[in-house]
Amino acid sequence: MSAHCAAISLLSLSLKASICSINETTNKPKLQKRVNSGAPSKLNTEFLSHDSPEPTNKPCFCGRRHLIEAATLGTTLFPIQPSVATGPFSDYTAVLKKFHPPRPDWYEEFYAGVMNSATESYEAEVATYKSEIFSNLKGKGLRILEIGIGTGPNLSYYASGSDVEVVGIDPNPKMEKYARSSASSAGLPPSNFEFIQAVGEAIPLSDASVDAVVGTLVLCSVKDVDMTLKEVVRVLRPGGLYVFVEHVAAKDGTFLKFIQRVLDPLQQTLADGCHLSRNTGNNISRAGFSDVELNMTFLSSATFINPHAYGVAYK
Repeated sequence: MSAHCAAISLLSLSLKASICSINETTNKPKLQKRVNSGAPSKLNTEFLSHDSPEPTNKPCFCGRRHLIEAATLGTTLFPIQPSVATGPFSDYTAVLKKFHPPRPDWYEEFYAGVMNSATESYEAEVATYKSEIFSNLKGKGLRILEIGIGTGPNLSYYASGSDVEVVGIDPNPKMEKYARSSASSAGLPPSNFEFIQAVGEAIPLSDASVDAVVGTLVLCSVKDVDMTLKEVVRVLRPGGLYVFVEHVAAKDGTFLKFIQRVLDPLQQTLADGCHLSRNTGNNISRAGFSDVELNMTFLSSATFINPHAYGVAYK
């Protein structure tokens, strides 16, 4: 799901000329909002050290956990455990169907191909902001989860080196080949990368099992934003961080917000469930992180899919 909404939909192409003028007039210097600023603003390396105790949860081969492990293509880099959100379900196939109803195989393949080839202008413009926030991950031997990894456009920012382990989840299995190619191009050894078909609302990893979670342009497409963020907090270790870039709803009363409301239903159909009018920054701020550094910016290449919230949240 990563970058699924970034100036990719057919609507974006048709309305770019008319909306760009709005972006130019409303574009302002980026603002930073800090929530619970009394908490540390840097990675707590004491907790992130691999000398610290590993989670006690181990993969088992019985009951629901076995079914989830089978559904996620076998043993992964991290301990597998059914999410607390999966309680009502007998297996992970039911979870996938609930939160991401099956799409035709041709559609999944087509969408993955589009995401792999049609995001260049967006990625070029957002690179400055991604470089800023992903610098928190570089040069550290971390275990990283990326939700909605898509074709893997973020891997080049944080996945170089043999001391990084990455697991990427995405409900579209056709994304895997592109994500693996991106991991290889980033210099990540194949043994250090795992792709799992899964959804953010029910992450099939153990509590406190990762040092960082990455998510870019994914909360627009999940069915339940708050449930997904609850899962992010759950799988993070104490001292871990969540690095994010999300497009959010425009300010109430603006023409851009009016356009977003009108086009929202069509956008959801064309862009794999992407919503245009979510106040995702507010969801992140109240998700239970000890500290949230949240910035806002407009991207000309994203047309009506603006503004963007980006930053780092700490557990």
